[in-house]
Amino acid sequence: MNKLRQLIISTTASLMVFAMGTFGYMFIEKWDLMDSIYMTALTLGSVGYSEVHPLSFNGRIFTTILIISGVGLVMYLAGVVVQFVVEGEIRAILGRRKLDKSINRLKDHYIICGYGRIGRTLCRQINEESAQIIVLEKSEELVPVLEKDKMLYIQGDASSESTLIKAGIHRAKAIVTALATDTDNVFLVLTARQLNPDIYIMARAGSQNVKSKLLAAGANRVESPYDVGAVSMALKLLRPSVSNFLDIALSRKQRAIQIEEIRISPKSKIINIMLKDSGIRQNYNLIIIAIKKKDGEMIFNPSFETFMEEGDTVIAMGRASSLKQFNEELNPQ
Repeated sequence: MNKLRQLIISTTASLMVFAMGTFGYMFIEKWDLMDSIYMTALTLGSVGYSEVHPLSFNGRIFTTILIISGVGLVMYLAGVVVQFVVEGEIRAILGRRKLDKSINRLKDHYIICGYGRIGRTLCRQINEESAQIIVLEKSEELVPVLEKDKMLYIQGDASSESTLIKAGIHRAKAIVTALATDTDNVFLVLTARQLNPDIYIMARAGSQNVKSKLLAAGANRVESPYDVGAVSMALKLLRPSVSNFLDIALSRKQRAIQIEEIRISPKSKIINIMLKDSGIRQNYNLIIIAIKKKDGEMIFNPSFETFMEEGDTVIAMGRASSLKQFNEELNPQ
């Protein structure tokens, strides 16, 4: 902003000096407008051309004053313009390099393809839990929005192999395809699965017909924003209390109670121990809603004799501080 202010002030001052020079020659020498403009330009530009017409004594004094006051100002304006342009380009280059370095350091991150309404809302939700996000967006118009939101991003075609590789797809934990059309999302899923057979892919579907195609292309999960929104609205109408409870439990804004999923690591002390002997209820005051086994079986409201094994995922509900302590217990450093 300081450079921009200097540019505006120096430009305005230079134009005022130029106008004063023009009208000065018209008044003192009685020249026409074009000759006065030309003479002023020669004087301020210091190009060394001869006068348009022979100058009178007063005209020479005026020209001397114009040279002393105006040439330095014009040179200063030229310097500000060059500095403004060069520093702007350098700043853009350095900013891009800083972004690239941050992207190259990412590991187990989330790649969000598309920064429209869905992509932007998704990034906000993930940001509450993890800052390991990179956005791939094709539209140049959304770059200022990405910079305003302080997102790591690559401006380019998300379905391009080079763009995905630059985004670190081989190191990524998951990728979300939230492009505008189903065709683009299907092609993106195919490309992503080819580059990284193990990555988790969540795809956006605009219609029911394309869900099977996205799954066949390699998506692990397909979601339709319209279906999800309709289900949420119906739940709020039919079971408002349940909906309010879930909003509180699943939101990171309310720290009183949350629902969390925690994977049991090989270093955990509760491996092969029954739920009743784990001390979860007594030590952490948590409610175990379900346990997802390694084979994908989901045990809801597990009995007190359920064994917890390595690789199981525990879905627990309780205070955020208690969930954090429990996570440290299941995943010791």
